[in-house]
Amino acid sequence: MTLLNEPPVFQNAPDTPPHRPTARFMLAHPAHLIALGFGSGLSPVAPGTAGTLWAWLAFVVMAPWLTALQMGLLIAASLLLGVWACTVTARNMRIADPGSIVWDEVVAFWLILWLVMPAGWWGQLAAFVLFRFFDAVKFGPTAWADRTFKGFGWRGGFGILLDDLAAAFCTLLVIAAWRFW
Repeated sequence: MTLLNEPPVFQNAPDTPPHRPTARFMLAHPAHLIALGFGSGLSPVAPGTAGTLWAWLAFVVMAPWLTALQMGLLIAASLLLGVWACTVTARNMRIADPGSIVWDEVVAFWLILWLVMPAGWWGQLAAFVLFRFFDAVKFGPTAWADRTFKGFGWRGGFGILLDDLAAAFCTLLVIAAWRFW
């Protein structure tokens, strides 16, 4: 049996998905641990913001140890891993795009930081605020990606990541325009 085709992990109420995942749910499958941002998606308030903050901290910790190429390869691998993890977790939660899945914010924000570095603390904060704005408002390419790829299966897992990548693109466009101007 493959990890992608494993049955949901709910023993007590198989037809009732959790409205909010628990630590037990997160630890029940490696995909859940990844998709829920190693626990940041369990935040009762603004899990997307918590996931982005976790991404920022993780990037700052990893940056001194990795070259730009290694960071780029890590981000690429994290995207591929994220499609799998988000697909499995969304299916097991029986929600097409649960707010507690934050791996999309993690990878998208890593991409932003990777492309804007070396940026000081204020530059990173501006990137954080812009990304959270574009991710929350969901207009233009972000709204298109969010609408087009809803559902379950690999397409839904890809869609979970795609709308945040679109928000990252919008963030990077604003930063590039600001630097140019």
